[in-house]
Amino acid sequence: MRRRQETVLVGEESIVGEEDMVKPAEKSVDGTERGSELEQLPGVGAATAEKLMIGGYDTMLGIAVATPGELVELTGVTELAARKMIQFARDKLEMGFVSAEDVLVRRQGIEKINSGSTALDGLMGGGFETGAIAEAYGAYGSGKTQLAHTLTVNCIRQYPESCVIYIDTESTFRPERIVDIAKAQGLEPEKVLKQIKVARAFNSDHQMLLAEKVEDLIKKQGLKVKLVIVDSLTAHFRAEFIGRGTLADRQQKINKHMHTLMRLAELNNLCVYVTNQVMSKPDVFFGDPTEAIGGHVVAHASTYRIYLRRGKKGTRVAKMIDSPSLPEGEATFVLDTAGVRDV
Repeated sequence: MRRRQETVLVGEESIVGEEDMVKPAEKSVDGTERGSELEQLPGVGAATAEKLMIGGYDTMLGIAVATPGELVELTGVTELAARKMIQFARDKLEMGFVSAEDVLVRRQGIEKINSGSTALDGLMGGGFETGAIAEAYGAYGSGKTQLAHTLTVNCIRQYPESCVIYIDTESTFRPERIVDIAKAQGLEPEKVLKQIKVARAFNSDHQMLLAEKVEDLIKKQGLKVKLVIVDSLTAHFRAEFIGRGTLADRQQKINKHMHTLMRLAELNNLCVYVTNQVMSKPDVFFGDPTEAIGGHVVAHASTYRIYLRRGKKGTRVAKMIDSPSLPEGEATFVLDTAGVRDV
């Protein structure tokens, strides 16, 4: 008891440090102690290392790609100290240029999630790619949410031990559809439902927080997440930020949200599928006036953009709008009780 009192006199840092000695250090994937690795950073003790790990920055790579503002907000250190931590992590990792051959080898670890339609998979270069954000936008009834349900089941079929994170912003997730699609795929519906983690977002801040918490599910609970779905991306932002006067604030928040999803996809090699709402441009007199919400911020952050619309005889048409490597094109598919399938 006397030792505890002496520790209090030393300061708050010592109190937290003593608690950290009782708590066993967490280990990273390669078996190294994550806490001790972070304590190599300049000015980082046990308490600050614990805050970093709780916030999801538990590796040198995570620190290296962070911004000073993120570390200041998380740990309470000064901006100068945060910059020193980031610079040390970058020097430790010897971050710099690599050959295109190394990038090609790294991309061999990219996986593709099937959509259920060979035509749509062909349009996407073999399926929905991990390590990337795929945005699907279109009018109501174009099939955005139904594609999300089908991707969810197909992901679990391809990776039986994986989990799917579904962030529902418009209350459109239907477990009944999962059951129908799973039965059509020959899977056990009860098992599939258990592997889907659903969260209902009630506002834009809640939505952004849920996206940030996915990292905790992966690293703390050990979930093998292969697919994260946000349906829809801009619904709350569109409802909360009204008028041109709030446009800059809205775009800034959406930009931060998209970069969180981008970081999540790249660091964990998972696919992020987001649906997006549309609006009609009043100045377009010829052609399709439909345009996605979110402007250039969403357009630049999305790796793949596909435009969904209704086709003839109950079909749906997907058009590739933007891709880093794939050509423009269209694919026609059908939606029914079994989900997405070929015509």
